[in-house]
Amino acid sequence: MVVIDITTEDGQREALKRMLTIRAFDTKAGDLFADGELPGFVHLYVGEEAVGVGACAALEENDYITSTHRGHGHCIAKGLDPKIMMAELYGKKGGYCNGKGGSMHIADVDAGMLGANGIVGAGPPLATGAALTSQLKGEDTVALAFFGDGAVAQGQVHEAINMAATWNLPAVFVVENNQFGEATPVDKQHNVQNLSETAEAYNIPGFTVDGMDITAVFEAVKEARKRAAEGNGPTFIEAETYRYYGHFEGDQQPYRTRQEVDSWRGRDAIDSFKERLIDAGTITEEEFDELKADIDAEIEAAVEEAKAAEYPDPTEAYEDMFDATVPEISQFSSQMRADGGERIDDSRVSSELDSDGGEDQ
Repeated sequence: MVVIDITTEDGQREALKRMLTIRAFDTKAGDLFADGELPGFVHLYVGEEAVGVGACAALEENDYITSTHRGHGHCIAKGLDPKIMMAELYGKKGGYCNGKGGSMHIADVDAGMLGANGIVGAGPPLATGAALTSQLKGEDTVALAFFGDGAVAQGQVHEAINMAATWNLPAVFVVENNQFGEATPVDKQHNVQNLSETAEAYNIPGFTVDGMDITAVFEAVKEARKRAAEGNGPTFIEAETYRYYGHFEGDQQPYRTRQEVDSWRGRDAIDSFKERLIDAGTITEEEFDELKADIDAEIEAAVEEAKAAEYPDPTEAYEDMFDATVPEISQFSSQMRADGGERIDDSRVSSELDSDGGEDQ
């Protein structure tokens, strides 16, 4: 991951590029899924780009993040390659997980991306574990967990934050409050005005920031990272944001109005950041248009490359599951046919026939 310092002009341009890349990638992914091109499910990050990019820009290269089911944006914000991500969405061999993870399970441990996750609230325990590892090894790394407003009430989330707070672990917990847990409005889920108020239970700092303002997110996470790295424990940050599309592709969204969506779109993080950079002379309108066109072309190329890539061989189904050889996995592998089905063991069939009294019966 190339560290982004958005206090500099180069860093600001890179932050804008990453937000545009997230939007182009997820917009395309939504279209592809709607057209029946992609297997599995996709959950789009469109509208929330400032949170992922602002938070990751505040981290150092060797820091860790954990993600959610809506993880494409986090991956790109952490510096993962959209081409390799697209191959993973297509279930192709060139993907980050060799096509075995798909949209909700992209991971690149070497890049500090410990994985998107289909389980609500599963990221914070992983981040707490990574932070504990850092503390025990005496490393100057911090682990940041992204999770949604719907995950705040999960028991494992509270356990993870409580442990991190009690042991002063170098962790940062970022709640992406996009106003809905699936279809349930946030005020129907929690009995507090701001989700950051829950930090009081762990005696750690809690802040609510404008998640549509990349600078606000960056500054909050930068301070939280500094605190964590200095041995002062975790911080709880709530970033108020909004997802422009449904919970999943195909969601009919009866739980909100078009007026509400349009109101949030009027505060679009990319548009506002772009205008700030133009006003400051950091970028021109023409340069912005050129940047956007280049990104769109990059995503189209990623799609074509993914379509042309090979699927993983069926015989590789049981690979990459465990670090060491597991007897049961070896047994399952030996029973597979080349096309991925289960191979019939002739000796087993003969034994079963004999036990039934033979074919003549």
